[in-house]
Amino acid sequence: MLNSPTHELYDLVVIGGGINGCGIARDAAGRGLKVLLAEQGDLAQGTSSASTKLIHGGLRYLEYYEFRLVRAALSEREILLNNAPHIIWPMRFVLPNNKAIRPAWLVRLGLFLYDHIGGRKQLAPTKTLKLHQHAALSAPLKDHFEIAFEYSDCWVDDARLVVLNALDAAQRGATIRVHSACTGAQRHNGIWQITLHNQKTKQTETIQARILVNATGPWIDHLLHQAQLLATQQHNVRLVRGSHIVVPKLYAHDRAYFFQNTDGRIMFAIPYEQAFTLLGTTDVDHQTSLDHVQITEEETQYLCDSASLYFKQPIQRTSVVWSYAGVRPLYDDGANQAQAATREYVLRVDDEQGQAPLLNVFGGKITTYRRLAEDALSKLTAWLPTATPSWTANAPLPGGEFAFAEQAQLVAQLQNDYPFVDQTWAQSLMRRYGKRAWDLLGDAKSLADLGQPFGATLTEREVDFLHKTEWARDAESILWRRSKLGLQMTAEQRAAFQAWLE
Repeated sequence: MLNSPTHELYDLVVIGGGINGCGIARDAAGRGLKVLLAEQGDLAQGTSSASTKLIHGGLRYLEYYEFRLVRAALSEREILLNNAPHIIWPMRFVLPNNKAIRPAWLVRLGLFLYDHIGGRKQLAPTKTLKLHQHAALSAPLKDHFEIAFEYSDCWVDDARLVVLNALDAAQRGATIRVHSACTGAQRHNGIWQITLHNQKTKQTETIQARILVNATGPWIDHLLHQAQLLATQQHNVRLVRGSHIVVPKLYAHDRAYFFQNTDGRIMFAIPYEQAFTLLGTTDVDHQTSLDHVQITEEETQYLCDSASLYFKQPIQRTSVVWSYAGVRPLYDDGANQAQAATREYVLRVDDEQGQAPLLNVFGGKITTYRRLAEDALSKLTAWLPTATPSWTANAPLPGGEFAFAEQAQLVAQLQNDYPFVDQTWAQSLMRRYGKRAWDLLGDAKSLADLGQPFGATLTEREVDFLHKTEWARDAESILWRRSKLGLQMTAEQRAAFQAWLE
C-alpha cells in the first residue's frame, strides 16, 4: 500500500524494479541512505527476467573491440558467484568450430583473451577438444564437427537475482513498492515531487526526494517525456528484442553449447530446469508496444533452424513448450545492426543548474549490474554527503551465505532436516532460496504441514512465503519469475492454481 506520509523526504527514489533499479536501491540502502523503489508492475517483470540467464563477459563482443566492456563483465563473474552461489553457478560451454564461419585459430585467440583479461581465478580455463574423443559432447551434434572449444562462464536465475537485491535493500531499510507506477515527477524548491499510482488499490500519492533515479529500462524515454524532461521527438535508447524458446531436453550432459550462426549472430543451447533445453537469443529492433512483448513466428523459426544446423535431431516448431521475449534498452550509438549496438551502460546526471538531480540509466548488462550501481552512487556523491563507501563486492545476497562448493552438503543437510523432501526437490529449493530454504520449510514435520499442493512441488507454504517476503502478488510472478515451476506443471494445474490464488 502507499502509506508513506507525503512530507517524508527520501534521499533517493528509484523508478524501475529491474536489475539496475534494484541494484542501485540495495547499494544506496547499504550506505545508510533513505531509499524508496517503485515498480509499475512486478519486480523483474520486463527485460530482467527475459535474459539468456548468463553471467558472462560476452565473448562475441571481442569482435566489436569492446575490450573494456568484456574485461569489466569478466571481472564481475566471480564476485557475483561468491555473493550468490545459490542462484549463480559455473557452467562449461562447448563451442563447436564451424570452419565455414571462423577459422579455429581465430576462435582460440578470442578464448585466450577471454581467459586472461578478466582476472579469472576460480573458473576453469579453456580446453581444445577433439570431439570424437568426447562421446557425450559429440553425440547430439552433427558428425562433421571435428574440433570444439570448452570454456567457462556462469549461469544465473535472473529474476531471482532481481528479487534478492530488492529483498536485501528492504532488509537494509529501503521501501519497495510493486504495482506502483510513476505518473509524474516535478522539481519544486530543489526537491523532487514524485507522483505514484498504485495499480492495485488505485491510490495516488506524492512523495518527496532529494534525488530521482530513472532506471526504467525500455521505458526510460517514456518517463522522461511524461515528466516533460525530454522533447517528444527525442530518444536515447535503441530497443532490441531478444527472444528464447524452451524445448524438451536435447541431451543428457550438463554442458551448454555456443553456436555461431551464418548471419554473424550467435546462439546458446543451455540445460534448463532439469528437464528442458533453453535456446536463444535473437537480436531484432523492437518497433511495437512495450506492453506485451512476445516472440514472433519468424523468431521462433529462426531459433529452430539455427539450432538444427548443429544438432542431429531437428528442432521442430511443435517441440517448443515455452517461449519468452524481452526488450533490451541499449544506448543508441548508431550501430547499423542490432547485434552490433553497444552493451555499455551510460549514466547521465541532470541537475538543471543546481536543481534536484536526476540520474538516467541507459543500457547495461545483467552481469555488470553491481558495478553499474556502484558507478551510479559515485556519480551522485556530491549530493549524498552522508553516504558511506561502496560495500557490495563482498556482501552475500540473502540465502547465499555459503561457498559454492558447500552446496551439495547443504542439499544433504536440508534432506536430513526435512526427510519428506527428496533430493531433486531439495536441489530445487537450494537453487531458489539457498539458506532461506530453512525459513520457508520452518517447523514442517511432513508434507501435509506445507498445506495444499499445486503440482511440481509447489505448496501453499511456499506461495505464502513468496507473498510475504518477495512481493509475489499473482500466479505469473510465482510460476514464471520467483520459481520456474510453471514449466513442470500441466495446463490444468496452472489454471487450478490461478483460480485458487484469485
